[in-house]
Amino acid sequence: MSAEVKRATRVAEGIREELANLIARKVRDPRVAGAIVSRVTVTDDLRNAKVYVRLLDLAERDEVRQKELLTGLKSAAGMLRSSITKELSLRFAPELRFYYDEAVEKQQKVDELLAEIERDTRSK
Repeated sequence: MSAEVKRATRVAEGIREELANLIARKVRDPRVAGAIVSRVTVTDDLRNAKVYVRLLDLAERDEVRQKELLTGLKSAAGMLRSSITKELSLRFAPELRFYYDEAVEKQQKVDELLAEIERDTRSK
């Protein structure tokens, strides 16, 4: 693992922590309420960051709410970007791209299917 890749991993974790803090404390947009930053990946040159977010409240996990969340984050991206750059002392402000992280929901569906298969197997 090269030093650049290792640095990118460290910066990604710093961005994740700082974004989580900023979203919870500074972003006033109601569309962003209940957002969790699940993971961040950063390119080796530290200029682009993919930010994966999800909603804390299971009841709110519908497509419309997910799109509202991403729209709210996109509108706050400039403020988030400058705050992160200053806080982490980065030379360049990374371009933030937000994506809804469906991994948790997919894992829940797999778990439910496996439980259903197990119930069916036991009942036979």
